[in-house]
Amino acid sequence: MMSGGQKKRGARIEPFRHRVETDPKFFDKSWRKLHDAIREIYNHNASGLSFEELYRTAYNMVLHKFGSRLYDKLIENMKEHLEEMRACVEAAQGGLFLEELERKWNEHNKALTMIRDILMYMDRTYIPTNKKTAVFDLGLELWRDTIVRSPMIQGRLLDTLLELIHRERTGEVINRCLMRTTTKMLMDLGTSVYQDDFERPFLDVSASFYSGESQQFIDRYSCGDYLKLAERRLSEESERVSQYMDVKTNEKITAVVVKEMLANHMQRLILMENSGLVNMLVEDRYEDLTRMYTLFNHVPDGLTTIRSVMMSHIKDTGKSLVTDPERLKDPVDFVQRLLNEKDKYDNIINVAFNSDKSFLNALNSSFEHFINLNNRSPEFISLFVDDKLRKGVKEANEDDLETVLDKVMMLFRYLQEKDLFEKYYKQHLAKRLLSGKAASDDSERSMLVKLKTECGYQFTSKLEGMFTDLKTSQDTTQGFYGSASDLADYPTISVQILTTGSWPTQPCNTCNLPPEVVAVSERFRAYYLGTHNGRRLTWQTNMGNADIKATFGNGSKHELNVSTYQMCVLMLFNSSDVLTYREIEQSTAIPAADLKRCLQSLALVKGKQVLRKEPMSRDIADDDSFSVNDKFTSKLFKVKIGTVVAQKETDPEKLETRQRVEEDRKPQIEAAIVRIMKSRRVLDHNSIMTEVTKQLQPRFLPNPVVIKKRIESLIEREFLERDKTDRKMYRYLA
Repeated sequence: MMSGGQKKRGARIEPFRHRVETDPKFFDKSWRKLHDAIREIYNHNASGLSFEELYRTAYNMVLHKFGSRLYDKLIENMKEHLEEMRACVEAAQGGLFLEELERKWNEHNKALTMIRDILMYMDRTYIPTNKKTAVFDLGLELWRDTIVRSPMIQGRLLDTLLELIHRERTGEVINRCLMRTTTKMLMDLGTSVYQDDFERPFLDVSASFYSGESQQFIDRYSCGDYLKLAERRLSEESERVSQYMDVKTNEKITAVVVKEMLANHMQRLILMENSGLVNMLVEDRYEDLTRMYTLFNHVPDGLTTIRSVMMSHIKDTGKSLVTDPERLKDPVDFVQRLLNEKDKYDNIINVAFNSDKSFLNALNSSFEHFINLNNRSPEFISLFVDDKLRKGVKEANEDDLETVLDKVMMLFRYLQEKDLFEKYYKQHLAKRLLSGKAASDDSERSMLVKLKTECGYQFTSKLEGMFTDLKTSQDTTQGFYGSASDLADYPTISVQILTTGSWPTQPCNTCNLPPEVVAVSERFRAYYLGTHNGRRLTWQTNMGNADIKATFGNGSKHELNVSTYQMCVLMLFNSSDVLTYREIEQSTAIPAADLKRCLQSLALVKGKQVLRKEPMSRDIADDDSFSVNDKFTSKLFKVKIGTVVAQKETDPEKLETRQRVEEDRKPQIEAAIVRIMKSRRVLDHNSIMTEVTKQLQPRFLPNPVVIKKRIESLIEREFLERDKTDRKMYRYLA
């Protein structure tokens, strides 16, 4: 006890002032105890050991600076036990070899765990300080060097593993659990051990196996069956890795199988006659195509090769389709076949090729190539649309029609001469509207919206003007009949007033109308011009139609719906029984080509033979005679005598349309040149060519020769000038 006034002093531990003597046999005694304990552990007799006492023994040995000797003795001791284990493993025969190796490996691991616990203090102090290998890791290294890599075991182990894998590949069932513990042992010994002692040789042997198998089967199998084999092998290898190998091996063995079975035979497989890619495409073999796409996705340039072969095939089949003279006889069938081809490959790409954008781009490129090989494609696509939009077309519903129109617009986008399509579309729309054969207003306007999206508002504004004209014409006709009360004795007329510029009307020779029609027509002309100052009316007799009441010699009465030309012809027979072609031509002044089609439709169409022709033949000669067919009869009171509303152009008509389009392109090319030069001020010839082509390509592909001529024209009119020092440079004149 301290008195209250004394200062408290801290306690201090001092070393012994005299030397502590240790037992000179301390290490030998201590090690003997540990040595015996380790022997009991390896002999499975550890239950009687006091691990607390053993730990304290090892602790004191390290504390008394015997760590180095203890570490060396441990190595020597474990080697002795491992050499005994090695002898047992080496002695194991046949299938018992891996089982004995697994058993000894498990024993060694269990022993190592106990030894590590006993020597825990050495693990924590001596080993880190002296940069030695930890006890457990030391035991693994000794196992590796003494057993796994011993001359009598290393090669045998690898051969056994590879033999078992080969047997499994050829259909045998092996002990996967034993394989898994063996490869897991190699992985536990370190990545390099697993790779050097197993994985690398495994991959080499696998390459040889699949090289041989591929050579064997590619000569016997079709492409589809061969790909099934490759797919199955890849799946087997992946599953094999998941069962008893390192997960990282999967990527490596996959690469081996892909190289040996697919990459090395890529061209041969894809181009295989009667079963390769082309055959799969032709026969819509979606399953095989999906498998080919999936497998060759792993091969360098695999998808590129598939895409290239597909493009070549589509271009070849497309070319034969658009250049076949037989196909060109029916424009609607021609376009329907194009749509069927497009649907076919759209489905293949979406289903089998995973909607791959590069394949879709290749498809679009291929279609654009071959559709433009036929310079009548714009006309035929317009004819197809016309066929679908005419009244009476048997579409299931408006949604189906909308789908068809959307598909047609895809073909339209491929056209390089979109302005030529526009030309035909205006003509066909005009005929639909004027003949009363237009589809529902919704369908027509839906098509206008699609065209507006592609071509711009300028084109659709004229088309919309057509619909406006029809409404205005209806109001005007009502006003005409409301303005006069003495029109009852005249034929009833309904006049469509077409605004010049909105309609694709061409100058035509006005035919000689019947006197009854001329009288009421002149009354209408007087009414219209009296209510609209400064306007001019020109009758387009080639675009009208009429209803005629007819009584035949057999007493049958019908109302005939005919064209204006047909009306003019039929009205002649009110005053004549027989007329020759030449007489009809002189009386009506109808152009020869139109008159012949008109007479063919009246005299040669089965069930619509209002006239008789002598002699009966398809062709019409000048001296052919015509008379009313007194025996004409029909189940219907109202009989429609029509000609083909939208038909292919004749060669002269085609040439005329082409010339008109070429003329229309000239101001567009000049406008593009001026726009470019106005913004750039000075530009060289090649750059002008490139820029003009780029600007006009959405509507048509301008001819370089025409561009050059338009540049010269602009120079002559002093919009541009040629640089005096460099003749290939041009300057814009403000």
